Amino acid sequence: MRRALLALGLLFAGGPALAQPLTLEQALVSVAEAHPDMLMAEADRAIALAERDLAGARGDWNLNLEAGLRRARPTIGPDAVSDNTLRLNARKSIYDFGRTAFAEQAAESVLAAREAALLDMRSRRRLDVMARFFDILLADMQFAADNEYMAVAYVNQDNARYRLEVGQIAAADLAEVENAYQDSLLKRNAAQLRQRISRAQLASAMNRPGQLNAELVDPVLAGNNRALPEFEALLPLLRARNPRLAAMRAQLAAATQRIEAVRADKSPALDLELEGAGYSREALTRDAVRAGVVLTWPLYTGRRVDAQMAKEQAQFQRLQAEAAKLELDLEQMMLENWLEIGELQRTARTAAKKHSDYRDHALERARGQYEVELKTNLGDSMAATMAAKLRERRIEYQLALAFARLEALLGSPVESAGTDNKG
Repeated sequence: MRRALLALGLLFAGGPALAQPLTLEQALVSVAEAHPDMLMAEADRAIALAERDLAGARGDWNLNLEAGLRRARPTIGPDAVSDNTLRLNARKSIYDFGRTAFAEQAAESVLAAREAALLDMRSRRRLDVMARFFDILLADMQFAADNEYMAVAYVNQDNARYRLEVGQIAAADLAEVENAYQDSLLKRNAAQLRQRISRAQLASAMNRPGQLNAELVDPVLAGNNRALPEFEALLPLLRARNPRLAAMRAQLAAATQRIEAVRADKSPALDLELEGAGYSREALTRDAVRAGVVLTWPLYTGRRVDAQMAKEQAQFQRLQAEAAKLELDLEQMMLENWLEIGELQRTARTAAKKHSDYRDHALERARGQYEVELKTNLGDSMAATMAAKLRERRIEYQLALAFARLEALLGSPVESAGTDNKG
């Protein structure tokens, strides 16, 4: 019955559907696949890798070939002669008083920040796929309940029209029943539209646009029964392992190292230089081979270094403020998430289960009364039972997402909070 309703809903929604049922585990496999969000994060990491290599290349050899074709008139002799040169020059930094070292350290820190951001993006993608998966399950259950309510309203409308014909009710009574049916029809059609939209959202989250799954397997979600550690036990994990905080700390380290690299611009630099040359005209002052050490000492750099230093220091101060704000925001997010899990586990779950049990009993009673023709409210009871099951499952999905958000904040499973704080 559920599959038939689902197929009918997708048919009217006008979307192609894949027949094979999709599990949550299969959907989450797509997190590791190519997706625009992941591709952007991976591109940022690739840029950071290139910048690290670029910083390390400061100490590489520089090899230049210089060739010149000239005509010269010597001071002795009336005729001009060729004065061609071919020169091969090699130069390498021996010691630059920290410029290269600090630049490499800054690039390494930026790379660490990008890698932490990549981990955070994977967590966000996982949460997005989970949320879209649960949205479909809820949309299907909502459609089934609303479809049952609409069927009841349709029967009531049909009965009311008959009763109007035999003079049992007035036209105003029929109008009221017809209005109730139209409301039920609109609600059912909106639920049907939500089925189509939620499937398109999951396909987009999985980077498979247009591939709509007709049926999803409702997961067991055994992890919802996990014990929730105390909030104080989770705080150290948040501060130590949260990917966004790790990325921010790496950016702060990079900013500090860039400041030191700029400061080193006022220091001397020592280079090794090797050169071999060939000349078309011999002269006593020309050397075929030469080697030496070159010391370069910047005596005056104007305002360039000071201005760059001021810029880097201002950026460092801004990053410090951003890091402090991020830590406050993340702690508040974790507190709200922790409270939500506690409320869902202790109260909302119990209330939804009690309501579901009540609706089951009410359905059995309505079925018994229907069989002995005492009442005709069986359809209403079936729809109300479906709505109660929907409420119960919604709580479980909210709880699973809350646990997933908490683990994304902690950068580790919730169960590790107790073990990491022992001893």
